Amino acid sequence: MDENGDSGTDSCPDEAWAFDVFSKQCPSRGTLEHVTGRWGSLTLSALHEGSLRFNALRRRVDGVSEKMLSQTLHALERDGLVHREAQPTNPPRVDYELTPLGRQVAERLLALIELVEGRMDEVLAARGRYDEVHAARGTP
Repeated sequence: MDENGDSGTDSCPDEAWAFDVFSKQCPSRGTLEHVTGRWGSLTLSALHEGSLRFNALRRRVDGVSEKMLSQTLHALERDGLVHREAQPTNPPRVDYELTPLGRQVAERLLALIELVEGRMDEVLAARGRYDEVHAARGTP
């Protein structure tokens, strides 16, 4: 079992069971976490630009550690969103690219990213107002 109580199996408790991300037993919850986590969403969005090698992807996703990127890529590959292609060269060359499903997910993430980036003036203004109110009250 992992930290979320998941046994690692992808079976549903009942054959007629529909996927429901709000159910703690639903395997879609893990995939949603992989996709919407900071590194997953940035990795998918970066790969939407095209196939990348590991180090190029690491440079593109500024701030991600080698370990976190490796874990993220493994999770996204297991979920069928990323394809890993190892070339038999010396030194070995590994390229990562989106699968068709990964491309669909990345396109939706990019729409959300564009919305957030395009409205950052409003977000920053809201943060400023919030901070002023809470500073006056002495609360965080």
